[in-house]
Amino acid sequence: MPTTSPQFAPIAQLAADLKSGRTTSRQLVETALERIADPAGQGKTVFLHVDADHARAAADAHDALRRAGTVLSPLAGIPVSIKDLFDIEGQVTRAGSKVLNHAPPAKSDAVSVARLRRAGAVFVGRTNMSEFAYSGLGLNPHYGTPHSPWHADIPGDARIAGGSSSGAAASVADGMAAIALGTDTGGSIRIPAALCGLTGFKPTASRIPTQGGLPLSKSLDSFGPIGVSVACCALVDRILAGREPDVPATRPLEGVRLGVLTHYVTDGVEQPVAQAVEAAINHLAAAGALVEDVRFAPLDRLPEISRFPLVAIEAYAWHRKLLAEHADGYDPRVLARLTRAEAASAADYIELCEARAAMIEEARSTLWQRFDAILCPTVPVVPPRIADLERDDELFVRTNALILRNPTAFNFLDACALSLPCHPRGDAPVGLMLAGAPNSDDTLLSIGRAVEAVLATTR
Repeated sequence: MPTTSPQFAPIAQLAADLKSGRTTSRQLVETALERIADPAGQGKTVFLHVDADHARAAADAHDALRRAGTVLSPLAGIPVSIKDLFDIEGQVTRAGSKVLNHAPPAKSDAVSVARLRRAGAVFVGRTNMSEFAYSGLGLNPHYGTPHSPWHADIPGDARIAGGSSSGAAASVADGMAAIALGTDTGGSIRIPAALCGLTGFKPTASRIPTQGGLPLSKSLDSFGPIGVSVACCALVDRILAGREPDVPATRPLEGVRLGVLTHYVTDGVEQPVAQAVEAAINHLAAAGALVEDVRFAPLDRLPEISRFPLVAIEAYAWHRKLLAEHADGYDPRVLARLTRAEAASAADYIELCEARAAMIEEARSTLWQRFDAILCPTVPVVPPRIADLERDDELFVRTNALILRNPTAFNFLDACALSLPCHPRGDAPVGLMLAGAPNSDDTLLSIGRAVEAVLATTR
């Protein structure tokens, strides 16, 4: 990764700079827009739509409000990117697809967008993504594929940013936004955060209203942030949840019970990932956390239980009518995953939902009774080459399944989860995932802040 980062400072620092007059919202927005427009950068791939005029007008309005003594929240006047899955009033929501090019513009903001707007966020544009959010790799044959900052300076060696919120992560990694709004159905926030060296938070699914977000799986969809710190993500999460715009206090690690998940999540882990995660866990133990290996055997049943994945069945139900008329306009790889669920019956769906409920209960009575948080690699590999995945369908399928595996397990368990960078600076990006019980979001974020502080001294 580059030795000098173009990324914005954390939101708390930006808010302090705005308060002191060291910067203005207009200056922050112009910086973001310059980076998006930089011909040497990837702005044209990362953004499907840039709302420069509205962003400048909003920035000027927040600067005027600030001069008058009104600040809507710590996020006020700060540039934010929005994944192309969310409705923004007056804009077409394409979800990274060309199938919806002629859909009518949204009549109103999605709930998440409206809450960010009320808090003063300045939207700089809509970010690219895996078509219809249905891949963990971030490849998009229609609009191009955003890349990770790792190896970005090596010609011909571009690496995936991860998906489905590929443009969201790339926008933050390359300093085109201070924070990004993404979605996570099977890892789509945590995967790109891990592969771009960022922090991503997937809340408990019921925490954030989903109205105005194009669905992938109504049972699993979660909306949340990708940023440069846990505090950034925590602030935005609380705004999205309709709560006071503050950040949960750091919980001291002394005595915190951390379970290191074994078996299911450890197959196929590459050496750089294993080394970085092991080192991180050792540092947490040295800081006073009570660290213990744990096996959650029910996860071994996931492949059998998910013969027809929940996301596939629910996604196919939404796409069925669109597929009947526009199947030839879909990314063929997305089309193949969607149509996989054609053979699923109502009985298959009911049995799967019942199996999920049973596994959530098993986790409640075992994992969440014993541990404050569970740890494992966010993804088991460093960012793969885009070119390799584009030309090899079998490699694409295998890599997609591998990269989705660990995050998806915690969506299935209805957990909340963070991905934190744990690699030495300059090395390949590696994410450490912390997962917590359903509805323990604030607790997990408090622990995450303490974990982040320890890792910051070791990276």
